[in-house]
Amino acid sequence: MATDLKNLSVFSTDELPDVSLRRFAILVSEWNTEVTEALFSGAYQTLLQHGAKAENIIRGNVPGSYELSLGAQWFAQRNDIDAVIALGCVIQGETKHNDYINHAVAQGLTNVGLKTGKPVIFGVLTPNDQQQALDRAGGKHGNKGDEAAITAIKMLGLQQQVYSKF
Repeated sequence: MATDLKNLSVFSTDELPDVSLRRFAILVSEWNTEVTEALFSGAYQTLLQHGAKAENIIRGNVPGSYELSLGAQWFAQRNDIDAVIALGCVIQGETKHNDYINHAVAQGLTNVGLKTGKPVIFGVLTPNDQQQALDRAGGKHGNKGDEAAITAIKMLGLQQQVYSKF
């Protein structure tokens, strides 16, 4: 569903798992800081709101969205990290640069999750312009950071369901 038809901060919170003992890494791209800081704030506050403890949330910064994949791999390889949330914003420009970056980041984060067996969440905005980015970083379409945090929590719940004994 297109985000202009959905608020990114509205989601089902039915049957969320207890995450009070889970540890999260949130990676934040330094490119498009106004947007990525709003995404971080959304993700961080949503984790706290749903039971994560502040001392169990680790932040890491990367220069740009392209570097999110390697940063995610480093965090996901740590035994004390349960889930990684990658936050960035790649705004379409006059060239196809954004297509290459977005594809590489999406594929890279997918590969990290598959390689490590841990939730690695794609919280990267891919808007056409700055206003669309702001609209999805706490503006009229909600906050992609909120959605990314809830996705991490839900994936940890699914992981627990899949690997728990009946």
